[in-house]
Amino acid sequence: MEEKKSEINGHAGHKCSLPTVSIKSEKKSCKDKCAGFFKRNLLVIMTVSGVLVGVGLGMMVRNMNLTRAQMTYFAFPGEMLLRMLKMIILPLVVCSLISGAASLDTRSLGKLGGIAVSYFLVTTLIASSIGVALAFIIKPGVGAGALNTNNLGLEGVSNNKETADSFLDLARNLFPSNLVAAAFRSVPFGTDTDGMNILGLVLFAMVFGVALRKLGAEGEELIRFFNAFNEATMVLVSWIMWYVPFGIMFLVGSKIVEMEDVVLLVTSLGKYIFASILGHIIHGCIILPLIYFGFTRTNPYSFLSGLITPFTTAFATCSSSATLPTMMKCVEENNGVDKRISRFILPIGATVNMDGAAIFQCVAAVFIAQLNNVDLNAGQIFTILVTATASSVGAAGIPAGGIITIAIILEAIGLPTHDLSLMLAVDWIVDRTTTVVNVEGDALGAGILHHINEQEMKKQKHQQEHQEEQELLEVKVEVVANVKAEEETSPLVTHQNQEENSSRETLNDKDGVESVL
Repeated sequence: MEEKKSEINGHAGHKCSLPTVSIKSEKKSCKDKCAGFFKRNLLVIMTVSGVLVGVGLGMMVRNMNLTRAQMTYFAFPGEMLLRMLKMIILPLVVCSLISGAASLDTRSLGKLGGIAVSYFLVTTLIASSIGVALAFIIKPGVGAGALNTNNLGLEGVSNNKETADSFLDLARNLFPSNLVAAAFRSVPFGTDTDGMNILGLVLFAMVFGVALRKLGAEGEELIRFFNAFNEATMVLVSWIMWYVPFGIMFLVGSKIVEMEDVVLLVTSLGKYIFASILGHIIHGCIILPLIYFGFTRTNPYSFLSGLITPFTTAFATCSSSATLPTMMKCVEENNGVDKRISRFILPIGATVNMDGAAIFQCVAAVFIAQLNNVDLNAGQIFTILVTATASSVGAAGIPAGGIITIAIILEAIGLPTHDLSLMLAVDWIVDRTTTVVNVEGDALGAGILHHINEQEMKKQKHQQEHQEEQELLEVKVEVVANVKAEEETSPLVTHQNQEENSSRETLNDKDGVESVL
């Protein structure tokens, strides 16, 4: 009885302890989930917090009336971040493009390259159209005829360059005369200026990667070298990314401290700022995700949620080239894009694809036309669209890089360029959303190409399986036919057939005898 009682009690005790264990496990699982979430998204949380703290810090320090030297010291950590990101751009672009182009066969490289160029051109043309439409709807320059550079204390910007010469300079950048010089010098307006010629380096790296692929076994060692160089560069990027939150905090804070009379600028150019940022929101939050959904049939916002860190970096640095290292890492690790695709398309996109820049350039061109009381005809509007799409290819991926290309558009439609300083005055506001839209277009393009590449691989795999099945069926048919032929010609079979025939004859003879009897 005691044994039974103890069994019963033990069994009852076991039953009572079940819910407490489940509650504890639930609590542990919740804690584990929260800890896992923070661990996975620690860098994102730190980066966004860095921006918010930087805004607050800048507003506090702004009232302290710092001297020029003190402002330089305050901006120093942010300057270090920009220097680190720019330092890594050259090896990252060259090595990633060489290894990417060498890892793809010529046929798929041509196909992916064609799709990428088409995607970049179409999205940029859509962005230009949005910019022109919004400028005509909102009319930022109407009623602002009294506004000029002297009222805001700005210096005029002059440009004596023909549109044709500007496009010739774009061709010169494509084929640099000196590759070493191209690492720190470009030709934006007929004269060599400081700044990396990424366009020339991108073209050379792609062609060089294809040449290594053509070499076959002889080029394998050099391809392995560039692959290893690329992987080592990505390790450096992962280290730099942990400095990003701290650097962004001081970068944003220093920009707020450097602002002069924000209220005057916003009230004077508020409609221009609003039109540009609204265009970026429409293109970045609606148009680009719809294009991505149309190709992949997956949720574009879940894809974009893995790219918060590069978007924050783009917002703080205003440089699509400086955002390239973090973008490449997040696209591969968070969204699972094939390395061969991301390392081939993202460096090209950072150089060629400038959707955000196209929007604000078109808004700026129409704004300046309205400011000077010039009515644009259909031909001039078409010229703005085409010129903005074409000139965004050569726009430098640096802060205020798009301002230079606005001069090309203004020259193309015959408008004065002395009002460009108005754009420069508010560029630090508009350029942030511009850069975010630029890098978003690159990332979604990489996602679309990755999906297309996967579909092609599945089709090829299915075709190979189908061919193998057909080959197996053909082999089976041949085997069956051979077996039948062997049975017909085999001596044993013929002997058996002869015996069967003789036995049938004897039976027939017996039947005949019986019938006679």
